[in-house]
Amino acid sequence: MAIHVEITTVHRSLRVPHEVIRRAVETALRGEHIGTARVGVVLLDDEELLAMNRRFLEHDWYTDVITFPIEAKPLEGEIYISLDRAREQAGEVGVTLRTETCRLAVHGALHLAGHDDATEGEREAMRVLEDRYLARLANQRA
Repeated sequence: MAIHVEITTVHRSLRVPHEVIRRAVETALRGEHIGTARVGVVLLDDEELLAMNRRFLEHDWYTDVITFPIEAKPLEGEIYISLDRAREQAGEVGVTLRTETCRLAVHGALHLAGHDDATEGEREAMRVLEDRYLARLANQRA
């Protein structure tokens, strides 16, 4: 059993260490009792993710993360993160770009694990899980 996470950076000016994103996705999936998975994470800019949002979801607005599940068993999926949104949101809540990008990676992994955030209650439940897995990630670095 293994979790394989492949990170690709498309964004031209912002950089986040791939290893920390890989660990964030792995931590969330293991916390959700998923032992086998193949996940691609792509770090892009606002315009690239907006184009994807329009094309695939028919949403005409900027977003921070889009997740595409491909297979359920074994789990396979893709997570697309806007580093522009991550940087802006990090500034709004007073955390680093790295921390906010990890939150978005965990959020995407939770979607792949079957969680949804369509309602306020679901959003709050996902936020609790995000906080739990980010705390575990922080403890791994300590």
